Amino acid sequence: MSKPIVAIVGRPNVGKSTLFNALAGESISIVKDTPGVTRDRIYADCTWLNMNFTLIDTGGIEPDSRDVILSQMREQAQIAIDTADVILFLVDVRQGLVDSDFKVADMLRRSAKPVVLAVNKVDSFQKFGNDVYEFYNLGIGEPFAVSAASRLGIGDLLDEVTGHFRAEQLSEAEDDRPRVAIVGKPNVGKSSIINKLTGANRVIVSDIAGTTRDAVDTEVVHDGTEYVFIDTAGLRRKSRIKEDLERYSIIRTVAAVERADVVVLVIDAVEGVTEQDAKIAGIAHDRGKGIIVAVNKWDAIEKNDKTIYEYTKKVQDTLSFMQYAEILFISAVTGQRLSKLFELIDVVRQNQNLRVATGVLNEIMTEAVALQQPPSDKGKRLKLFYMTQVAVKPPTFVIFVNDKELAHFSYVRYLENKIRETFGFKGTALKFLIRERSGKEQ
Repeated sequence: MSKPIVAIVGRPNVGKSTLFNALAGESISIVKDTPGVTRDRIYADCTWLNMNFTLIDTGGIEPDSRDVILSQMREQAQIAIDTADVILFLVDVRQGLVDSDFKVADMLRRSAKPVVLAVNKVDSFQKFGNDVYEFYNLGIGEPFAVSAASRLGIGDLLDEVTGHFRAEQLSEAEDDRPRVAIVGKPNVGKSSIINKLTGANRVIVSDIAGTTRDAVDTEVVHDGTEYVFIDTAGLRRKSRIKEDLERYSIIRTVAAVERADVVVLVIDAVEGVTEQDAKIAGIAHDRGKGIIVAVNKWDAIEKNDKTIYEYTKKVQDTLSFMQYAEILFISAVTGQRLSKLFELIDVVRQNQNLRVATGVLNEIMTEAVALQQPPSDKGKRLKLFYMTQVAVKPPTFVIFVNDKELAHFSYVRYLENKIRETFGFKGTALKFLIRERSGKEQ
């Protein structure tokens, strides 16, 4: 089940980033910097009353500005609007209702998406309470008075936001078709891959509207199985500012990845794997999705008997945080190895849903401990009591230990490698949770 997406939009300087941080708070699911994920966090995983959703921050909208940066902010906000399930429209009580607010409101009405109106900087209801009513004139609905800086009114606002996507979450859970997101930088051949897959199979059930203006979900039947391909092809944007182009890319990628079971990261074989590829891959890794790296335009590469091995090493070095990813060398133009993509998608989905019996896991753990002693610090050694699998998509394991502080990342990675040696788990991340308990509780 994909999480609903909520986009915060509004004019510049109304407090969008402050509200984003107030809503995300401790919900941002990154304890340390995740490899490959941009530090400019424009999206965050949030939870309100057991409802999970993805929050997107956008640049400010200046509807009529010809300034390059502001016009790009407008485009970027439009992408977020098209992508979102619910739009959080933020205005500023201290600036009052201005002409630009009406223009943004018109833009939002045209989107036909649920819009929640928040009036920010209401630090004192006694002082600013009456000024909030002015915003009824926007015709968007009831204005919710909030102060992002002081975190006032946040609960009522989130009740309203989450009220718009509860039914949608429940209905989407019924769709069990494999959902595959095709992601990557602009011009690497994402659309060509989709077109080749649909053309080669000659069976397209229908084109159903996707979540973005430029993307469509394409249903393809292969060997009797129906797949839904989520295309992010609409990334080509004329931009003089590289960072803004990356921002567009990240917004689209988050939306596509959120809805997918398996993510196919398309890399241009001629250009090679880049830092931007790593950022896009990091989004899928961050969310525990199944991952396939498709190296496209392989027909354009001069090859010898070592080319594939050398290229594989380059990909794995750049994407070192996801050595588990399946790598496939393809050509969308010639169709080379494209049919193998379905086979890999099925394998990755199986691995995402694979469950390992607790007894077997503890045998692996016991053998691993015998081969390599757990780390110690100041005379105290890490003891591993018990391991069990608690979830799938991604496979998630809990390890019970005597002291969490002693469970170094390197030793957990060692245990992961031992599990992978036995069960493979190709194409999927594994998640490990360390729980502390005393030896008496064994």
